[in-house]
Amino acid sequence: MAYQRPFHLIYLVSNYLTTRSIPSSISSSISSSISGRKNIINSPFSIMKRTYTNNPQMITPPETVKLEYSLYEPPRPRDRPDSPPIIILHGLFGSKQNWKILSKAFSHRLNTRVFALDLRNHGGSPHSEIHNYEVMADDVNEFIHDHWLKEVVILGHSMGGKVGMVLALRNEKRIGQLVVVDTAPIYARLNENFKDYIEVMKEIEHLGVTTRRQADQVMRDYISDHVLRQFLLTNLKREVSEQKYSFQIPLDILKDSLETLSGFPFYAAHRAFHKKTLFIVGTKSNYVPPKVHPTIRTYFPNAVIAELDAGHWVHTEKTTEFTVIVADFLKNYKND
Repeated sequence: MAYQRPFHLIYLVSNYLTTRSIPSSISSSISSSISGRKNIINSPFSIMKRTYTNNPQMITPPETVKLEYSLYEPPRPRDRPDSPPIIILHGLFGSKQNWKILSKAFSHRLNTRVFALDLRNHGGSPHSEIHNYEVMADDVNEFIHDHWLKEVVILGHSMGGKVGMVLALRNEKRIGQLVVVDTAPIYARLNENFKDYIEVMKEIEHLGVTTRRQADQVMRDYISDHVLRQFLLTNLKREVSEQKYSFQIPLDILKDSLETLSGFPFYAAHRAFHKKTLFIVGTKSNYVPPKVHPTIRTYFPNAVIAELDAGHWVHTEKTTEFTVIVADFLKNYKND
């Protein structure tokens, strides 16, 4: 039965459902993405009133790349799923591995297949000098086509959320529902700290560290937040032929793409996605301030905006509440 609330409803969820929780083995686990922000970034984005310009890099996307992924099968494959297959898209510096716990949770709660992807230039996926939302959306669209998926749910966090929005706005037929986590279809300049993270990672490579502990010690001089350091260090891998470590993400490419990733490649007057969409926002984050809610509803007229008492990494700070909200939305908000 569908919810009776109007789709423009904004509601605050602070202590959401104490009795309806995911198994303790899941809720007690913590994803390797970032969960707390006290010492490093209080304002990761500064919102600016600026219309995205037509960057030639974003007008004609180049060829797609084949994305690495992890598949989580439903526990009862013969039973009817409560949701179409879910495709999860991580944020900047993240990977599919960061979503392992939640992928399992959604697969079990909704009895559906969950695909956690590595976007280009992240995780195990190929590298490319072109890194923007349109070509990343092309990669995901190609993935959907290659796996014969007729209808999917896209769930994306931060950078992955913008990729999901672009994909939905361009390819509405294949997207059944959309879940966007702590980002919006706006220009929002990335904090200078993101450049600092890349420079620290390049310094670690330059020093030729031979242990992860050495890498953490170098990073500690610049980043005080232990959880943030561990998140960034998930990208550190030992080179097969040598003893030293290096980062598996292309640091220079990502550094050059930061300005592009601040933007959004559509004008609201020209595009809209009319299917049910859920935005989950951290009230302690500055990524989606209330003043951008009208812009969200211009692009996504049937959007629901749920707020959790958390920072930008909502899904790790409020794992149980996040899981329940997403699962209930996908079960109960059906498109006409």
